[in-house]
Amino acid sequence: MRATPIWPTPVAHLTRHSPDTVQLYFGPATLQATAARFQAGFDGLVTYAVKANASDEVLANLVAAGIQAFDVASPQEMYAVRAAHGQAVLHYNNPVRSADEIATAIAMNVASYSVDCSNELAKLHAVPKGTEISVRLALPVSGAAYDFGAKFGVGPEVAAKLLQQVVAAGFTPSLTFHPGTQCADPEAWAAYINAAAKVAKAADVRLSRLNVGGGFAAHRIGQSPDLEAIFTRIKAATQQAFGADAPDLVCEPGRAMVADAFTLATRVKALRADGSLFLNDGIYGGLAEARDMYVVDRIKVISPQGDMRQGTPLPRVLFGPTCDSIDRLPEPVALAGDVQEGDYVLFAGMGAYSQAINTGFNGYGLSAPVTVAQP
Repeated sequence: MRATPIWPTPVAHLTRHSPDTVQLYFGPATLQATAARFQAGFDGLVTYAVKANASDEVLANLVAAGIQAFDVASPQEMYAVRAAHGQAVLHYNNPVRSADEIATAIAMNVASYSVDCSNELAKLHAVPKGTEISVRLALPVSGAAYDFGAKFGVGPEVAAKLLQQVVAAGFTPSLTFHPGTQCADPEAWAAYINAAAKVAKAADVRLSRLNVGGGFAAHRIGQSPDLEAIFTRIKAATQQAFGADAPDLVCEPGRAMVADAFTLATRVKALRADGSLFLNDGIYGGLAEARDMYVVDRIKVISPQGDMRQGTPLPRVLFGPTCDSIDRLPEPVALAGDVQEGDYVLFAGMGAYSQAINTGFNGYGLSAPVTVAQP
């Protein structure tokens, strides 16, 4: 089998091959280093939220880095994980499931489920007794780019009752929460942990584990979050809130795990008189998240010869390549003033959700990533 070549950087590949289609660049070393950072810093079990990027290369490299447990949201994600690691531990923390999905989860020997209402708990009646069931807690906690509580989770009073029902049904009780996506404030976790301890006390239930969720921020506008500060706060808050009887901890990073392992390289198709640009990728492709949450600010413009454009940055409207007029980034982006048609615009930190949400609409979209030593 022919080995996949590893290019030193995206620019090295771009200048050699001059691709006219959008291109992702993947750095396995960066991904494995991030996995090592989580495993060294977090005081508990590190799982990976597969929804962020379920590509074969990501799963294989996380397994190589020592990740043994994965947060899955569907049977398809279960199959993808098991293809990468036949004995991987599966945590099924999408709290709403069909009967067929539950049957698949049982057949796949899922180790942990989450619920946020009595009806969903009742649907798990065929799950083997003793299996971990985590009640999902939701609080009005700030610090994230957007909140998941409007869709999933229950308040403390209902959570306490659900915990009691989990025990009564013969399952192992746990609690889980999600502080919201792109959360960089350690106090968001502390608030949830304190509330979880109160919920467990009100229910008179000893938690087997506390899943502190995902939500760990990747690079935000002008800010590289201090993950170690979050890890330290989680450990201290858990010891403070629960004391000597503290539950084991679990986390499930997705975005923060995989974002920096990929760079997205787009090409300028056209430069309009008003300064706006048409790129060969947009909101139907690798930039799909930009419709709701634009956090990319590490952008550079490279000439076809590999030279970085150095002109004074100007705010530019960026359109995608499709025939749909809504295919544009919601806000102007500051790019080099000397950008030209045929140049490449590189967006760093694009490993999360770019491949997952890519549609291929109008014949545009992402192809297989190119492997690089440094994305």
